[in-house]
Amino acid sequence: MAGAEALYWKPPNPEELEPYGLTADDYPPPSVELWPENWPAIQLFTRLSTQWRVGAGGPVGLDYGVLFHELDRMGLDTEAYDDLFASIRVIEGIALNELHKKD
Repeated sequence: MAGAEALYWKPPNPEELEPYGLTADDYPPPSVELWPENWPAIQLFTRLSTQWRVGAGGPVGLDYGVLFHELDRMGLDTEAYDDLFASIRVIEGIALNELHKKD
C-alpha cells in the first residue's frame, strides 16, 4: 500500500539519467509501510486528491468544505470523525511538503 509520500512521488527526468546509462526503471516509486488502521484515511485522501485549494504559489490545502461533506456522508460517531479529520490533516501536511519540495 502506498502512503502520501508515494502519491506525489515523481520519477526522475529521463534526460538527466541518460548520460549515466540509467533509466526511470532504475528508480522505482518508494514503498511505504501502512498500518491497517490508517487505510481509511488514505482512501479518503485519495478521493479528495482533486480537491486542492490553489493560490499563486500552488496548492495551499484541501478544500475542507468537500472534506467535511465526505466525512458527513460516512456516518461516523464524533470520535471517529475527529480522528479521521486529524489523520487527513497530517497527510495533507506531508503532501504539501512533497508538492512544494524544491528539486
